[in-house]
Parts: sequence; structure tokens; C-alpha cells
Amino acid sequence: MPKHVRLALQAAGILLAIVAIAVVPSVIELFALMQLTLFAAMAVLALSLAFIWGFGGILSFGQTAFFGLGGYAYAIAAVNFQDSTPAILLAIAVPALFAAILGYFIFFGRISDVYLGVITLTVTLILFNSVNSTSGDAYKIGKALLGGFNGMPAVPTFNVPFDPSTVLSPEQSWWTTAGVLLAVFLMLRLLLALPAGRVIVAVRENEVRASLLGYDPRLVKCLTFILGGAIAGLAGALYVNWGAFVSPTIFSLSLSAEIIIWITVGGLGTLLGPIIGCVVIEYIVAYIGSQQLLNSNLVLGGVLVIFVLLLPKGIVPTARDLVLRLMPQNKPKTNGPPVQSAAAPHPAGAE
Repeated sequence: MPKHVRLALQAAGILLAIVAIAVVPSVIELFALMQLTLFAAMAVLALSLAFIWGFGGILSFGQTAFFGLGGYAYAIAAVNFQDSTPAILLAIAVPALFAAILGYFIFFGRISDVYLGVITLTVTLILFNSVNSTSGDAYKIGKALLGGFNGMPAVPTFNVPFDPSTVLSPEQSWWTTAGVLLAVFLMLRLLLALPAGRVIVAVRENEVRASLLGYDPRLVKCLTFILGGAIAGLAGALYVNWGAFVSPTIFSLSLSAEIIIWITVGGLGTLLGPIIGCVVIEYIVAYIGSQQLLNSNLVLGGVLVIFVLLLPKGIVPTARDLVLRLMPQNKPKTNGPPVQSAAAPHPAGAE
């Protein structure tokens, strides 16, 4: 596909997304709008793992650790400050700092990928059990009671920046959440198009060659991990804003598994795929929950098996390959038989 056509399609897609975000509240009911707001918040979480796994080669089984830290950081700060503006910033900074500390020991300690998954999974379990054991008046930070397994109810939701008296309506919360999703998507697309993004992918492909070119794979992976943690923390703040509630279940292992299923269904190595996978899977889970006919975990397991066996690449890569096959291939026209060059062939790799 020519470059100018691809850029035109991307610009049209962005414009269409902006228009859709703007008009959705006027065409659907409030309940459906709240569901879409939840799906958009979870899609931001999906992007955080899609970036570090699909492009950084870092499979984290504990992405909900940063998601939960962001949610609790936002809730605690919002209760104490009664303003969502500094709370959102803390929801990004706290998981990023935690990811920096954890990533330093993992990547600079040269821990293998298998143990990386085990460590991130263990950290999630530790956070879940720690927060779950904070019931009672003694466990509070400032004015915010942690609440243990009961969680923190009545968390202040988003307000206009530095104006706590003006709380966002459900429609404004949708615009904010969907706008953040689009902004994170475009930011990651831009990053991957820049030289820094190419370095991230190069480290994923071959750490030894990247190090021979002068890059430190440990530092690159650590910075990628930090960015993924910050995005997951932002998703946690969006999630808490949606429900005005946070509990230790935000660290659940079932959610960690769901994120991996979202990416597998949508397509690893893409950014659009995990968003589609998240929305599709979350809609299926919500529909099954409303009907109470089947076990949602059983359905998720079946979906994962089907996609692994029949569509291992995921929805978006499979659709892309299908479109490329259907598109006519432009072959160069020749007026006669190919002319043999008299020059001696050069060795491979000499270009």
C-alpha cells in the first residue's frame, strides 16, 4: 500500500474516532454509555500490556499490580485532597515509581523471562493480600480509610481541573475516558514510529545485536516497563472514576489472565487489536453475567482455545493479512526479457 494512502487512511480513522467519541452520548442510553466508559478504561489497561509485551517482549503476568496501585493512589489522594487533578497525577506517578524499582531489580539483575512472569505474578498476590488485610480504623492514610476487603466506597470522581466543585457528568466522564484512550493509542503509535520505538523493537528481536550497536537492553526494557506501569496506573484511575469505588479485587489474578486473553484475541504486536479484543471480551462477559446462563470463566477459556488453535495471530493481524491478499499486486511492467548484468555479483549483506 502506498505511503500516502496509508497516511490518509490513518488520518481518516482518527477523525472518525473523534467524531464517534463526540456523538456516542447522544445516540445511546445512559446504562450503555456507562458500560462503554468501563470498556474504554479497561482498553487503556490492555494497551499498557500490549505495548510492553507486543513491542518490548516483556510478558508481565502482574499488570494488575500497577492497575491496582493506580486505583488506590487515586482514591487515597482524591479523598485527602478532594480534587481529582493531583490524584490523577499520583495515580500515574506511584505505579511508575514502583515499576522503576521492580524493573531495576528484574532487568539489571538479568532475571530470565520465565522468572519475570513469576515475580510479577507474586508481586500481584502480595499486594492483594496486603491490601485485603487493612480493615479497621488503624489502616488509613490521611483521611482515607483503606477498608480492607470491603474496599473504599464513595471515592470522589473526576472534576474540572483544579475546580473540585464542578464534578464531571457521565457524558463528560465518557469523553474524558475515551479521549484518554485515543491519546494513549496515538502516543504509543508516535513513540513506535520514532527512533526510540525502533530501539525498543530491536531489543525485543535481538538483545545482543542491540547492545553491539551501543544500546543498553536492560535500560531500554526498564524504561519500557516503567511506561507500561504508568499507563496501567492511569487506567486504574479511570476505573475508579467509573465506579467511585476500589477494593482489593482490582489486584485479582483473574483480571491479569483476562488482559492476556484480550491481547491474544485482538492480536499481539498491534495496538488496535487489544482494544478490539478488550471490548469484545468485556461485552461477552457482561452479557453472560446478565443472563446467568454460563460460567464466564469457562467461556473465556473456550474463546482462548479457539483463537489459539484457529486464529493464532488474532483478529487484527488476520484481517490485515486477508486484506493484503485481496488487494491487487502491482507488478513492474517489462517490454522484453530481463537483461543480465555483466557485473560480478556482490556478496550478500554488502548493501
